[in-house]
Amino acid sequence: MHRAHPLADDLDHVLAHTDALWDTLRGSRLFVTGGSGFFGTWLLESLLWANDRLGLGVRVEVLTRNPEQFMVKVPHLAEHSAVSLVCGDQVEFVAPGGAFDVLVHAAVEYGTPRATFERNVLGTSRLLTFAEQAGVTRSLFTSSGAVYGAQPRDVERLSEDFAGAPALTDPASAYGLAKRSSEHLAALYPSVGMRIARGFAFVGPYMPLDRTGAMGNFLADALGGGPIRVGGDGTPLRTYLYAADLAIWLWTILLRGEAGRPYNVGGAAILSVREVAERVASEVNPNASVQIAIPAEPGLPARYVPDVDRARNELGLESWIGVDEAIRRTAQYLRSTSHPVSA
Repeated sequence: MHRAHPLADDLDHVLAHTDALWDTLRGSRLFVTGGSGFFGTWLLESLLWANDRLGLGVRVEVLTRNPEQFMVKVPHLAEHSAVSLVCGDQVEFVAPGGAFDVLVHAAVEYGTPRATFERNVLGTSRLLTFAEQAGVTRSLFTSSGAVYGAQPRDVERLSEDFAGAPALTDPASAYGLAKRSSEHLAALYPSVGMRIARGFAFVGPYMPLDRTGAMGNFLADALGGGPIRVGGDGTPLRTYLYAADLAIWLWTILLRGEAGRPYNVGGAAILSVREVAERVASEVNPNASVQIAIPAEPGLPARYVPDVDRARNELGLESWIGVDEAIRRTAQYLRSTSHPVSA
């Protein structure tokens, strides 16, 4: 007897806000990259949840470097009857035969600045060529707010029309420039109908707790007993979108968004990093202290804050689950299971 899926409430939330969209995918064949990552796992979870409940009859081929590791991480997804695993990465894979209807490109590779730029741009080029040859007419690319470069401190929110860009001669710009170049490549393949989702900051089950993101590190600290350590002065400003809302946004952009049009994807409420740490402490471990590494300097704080009016006004998207509830749900999931369980 299988236990209930630990994300059932979240997946029902996704379905409630996307119910009218799924007929577009009925009987479709999808090719998905990055299926074991944060975005990709939520896309697969929500797609298969909708498929099983609405009888969509979709087929999903998921590109993964390590099928065995994918099976261990998310066996209920890997073993689903609608899923087939394709061994390879975004640059080097044997293309499955036959036609596809949809490409979801959520893969990203990190390494040295040179490898980060080259592998991600080459991967996007390879996938666009594959999609064009396979007859894909609807696609989604998970890009990043990093395409805008550093946000001026006097600009409250970044709109999709912001004219800034990552510094071309700075190796630290490799990731943002790779995403920006990949967006341009997509524009050169109009037949594949690429929709672009520029992601900012997120919180939710499946998020990595051991990387550079503040929220993941704060959750790891709180669940580990504290203290919650803020590496800087705590003043930079962010917004956070919960993972279930992220899935709603991504599917809505793919299925209702305009091809070739970028949409910022992120939360609404602006919080300082210090406020985020304090909220994690309050919701997860009230006994954990918050330690700020260095004193705050005078002046305007750094910002990484999207303007999401385009997604809100054109597609009706919102942050339905607030930050405090998002933190609570994520902590509850992390406490209750170290691996997803079968539905």
